[in-house]
Amino acid sequence: MNYPLTGYHHITACAAGAQDDVNFFTQVVGLRMAKQTVLMDGSIPIYHLYYSNANIEPGSIMTTFPYGRLKGRKGSGQVSATAFTVAPGSLPFWSDHLTKNKIPQQAAAERFGQKFIRFSHPSGLEFEVIEDREDTREPWSTPEVGKSEAVRGFHGSVLSVREIPETERFFIDALGFCKTGVDGNYHRFETGAGGANRTVTLLHEPDRLAGSWTFGAGTVHHIALWGADDDALAQQKAIYEELGYTDASEIKDRYYFHSMYCRCPGGILVESCCNVPGGFEKDEERTKLGTTLHLPPWWADRKQEMLASLEPIRVPEIATLH
Repeated sequence: MNYPLTGYHHITACAAGAQDDVNFFTQVVGLRMAKQTVLMDGSIPIYHLYYSNANIEPGSIMTTFPYGRLKGRKGSGQVSATAFTVAPGSLPFWSDHLTKNKIPQQAAAERFGQKFIRFSHPSGLEFEVIEDREDTREPWSTPEVGKSEAVRGFHGSVLSVREIPETERFFIDALGFCKTGVDGNYHRFETGAGGANRTVTLLHEPDRLAGSWTFGAGTVHHIALWGADDDALAQQKAIYEELGYTDASEIKDRYYFHSMYCRCPGGILVESCCNVPGGFEKDEERTKLGTTLHLPPWWADRKQEMLASLEPIRVPEIATLH
C-alpha cells in the first residue's frame, strides 16, 4: 500500500501564559515566530502561536494555544515529550544555556544510541534536544543560540501509552510506519527513510492513569503528519475508514493548511494536514511573518473584540528579523 503521509508537519500543545510561551520558544529554544493567529474552533478568543526553523519547513513547526489558568491533566494517552534535533556535541552548550535561563532540565541520557537532554516549559510541557548528525535543515539562530547549536526541527515525539499492541498496529497499518527498535520501555517507529522528523516513540507506561483529552495548559493536544495535498488527506481518510477507524473527522479549513483528525487507540490525537497555496504568506509578507496578529477572513469582524480579550504579547526582534 502507498501511504500518503510523510513525516511531521507540526505539533500543537497547550501553554498557560502567552508571554511566557513566546519567551520560552524564541529566547530559550531559539525558534523564529512564524505566525500569530487564533484558535479557529469555538467562540472564546485564544491565541494560536506558531514557531519554526529558518525556512518554516513542515516538521519544524511548534504551535501553542495559551490557555491561561485552564489546566490539563498529564497522563497516558498523551505526548509526553517533543524532541528537537541538534548537532552532535552540542549538548554541553544546551545544558549551560538551560541553566543560565533557569529552565528545569534532566541529566543527559541516551535512547536508541542518541544522546538527549529533557527540559521543561513554564507550563510543565516536556521537550528534548537530541543529537542527530544526519539532519541538515536550516536552523534559526539568535544572539544566545548560534547556528551551530540551534535546533533544526523535530526529531519526533514520545507518546505515553498503557498498552503497545493496538497503537503499534495503528501506526503500522494505518500510517505506514515500521517498527525499528525497542530500548527498555521505549518502542521506536519510523516512516519513509526514518530518522529526524520521521520518528514516533511509544513509551510503555501500563500503570499510568489516562491524561485529559481536552484543551488545557501543560498538555500536548495533537501531533500532525504531513501530506502533499487534499488528495493525500482524502486517501488517508479512506485508509482509516477501510481499517475501521471510523472516527476520522472531515477535512477542515485552517486557512494556512487543511486538516483531518483521528484519535489513535492509545489515546493520542493524530492530525493529517497539507499546505495550501501561499501558506503562512497568504496574509503576511515573508519579511514580516510573526510580527502581527492575523485572523482568518471569516472572523475579520471580530478583530477588535479579540484584541480586547487577548493578553497583549511582545515578540522579540530576534524572533522575526535576521
